[in-house]
Amino acid sequence: MDIEIDLTKSVDENAGTYFNLAKKAKKKLAGAKEAVEMSQKKLEKLQQEEDKFMERETKKLEKKERKKEWYEKFHWFISSEDFLCIGGKDATSNEIVIKKHTDKDDLVFHTDMAGSPFFVIKNGQEATEITIEETAQAVGVYSKAWKLGHTTADVFYVKPEQVSKEAQSGEYMSKGSFMVRGKTTYLHPKLEYAIGLLNTQQPGTSDAPYDNEEIIGGPVTAIKKRTNKFVKVISGKTKKSSLAKKIRSKLKGGELDDIIKFLPAGGAEIKK
Repeated sequence: MDIEIDLTKSVDENAGTYFNLAKKAKKKLAGAKEAVEMSQKKLEKLQQEEDKFMERETKKLEKKERKKEWYEKFHWFISSEDFLCIGGKDATSNEIVIKKHTDKDDLVFHTDMAGSPFFVIKNGQEATEITIEETAQAVGVYSKAWKLGHTTADVFYVKPEQVSKEAQSGEYMSKGSFMVRGKTTYLHPKLEYAIGLLNTQQPGTSDAPYDNEEIIGGPVTAIKKRTNKFVKVISGKTKKSSLAKKIRSKLKGGELDDIIKFLPAGGAEIKK
């Protein structure tokens, strides 16, 4: 290494100059070393995060996709007495529920409020007051009454032959609307619902631990029969997306999209 000497300066002055240069170089070296160490720590943290992400994704891939049932495109739940109850989500699905999935032994539920779903209990004429009350509650929850913040709703039920698309003279039946004739039986259910987490097994894995988690929703009594992991919800001001996060936190599991599917339109709160 060549060292230049300034002949206009004394030996002590030249030594001082190089001493200061050496100090600056030492500081730069220390800074560079610190920067390298910080970069290494950041890389290690990123690697750990990547490893966790890959682990989660691998577990998702390892889980077999649960086969969805035909009725899961609608509002649905299984009653305390194991009756399948399905309801429309909009005008189109109301049409489908009544026209394609209603048989003579069913019971049909609705409200007098516009925009309410039609619900059907499959083989409902064999059901007791328990399932009938649960279905009335589901209709009320998914009706406009929930959006308006009501605590109860007026829900009626009839037999399938009382429901028709034939309007009275001079009237027009819009999509999702039906004419109901004859005697109606009214109920006044309390408007609250439950979202639960159900542990399930894939077919052929009966000796293995539970390998799938399924979100279910419905009247409290119906959900309580199927799982002890559930939360109750009532009408409120919290948006679906925010409430779904709170519910998932309390259930300690479940997918947000699956929780949102069961939440009624409008705001809601977790019942304490």
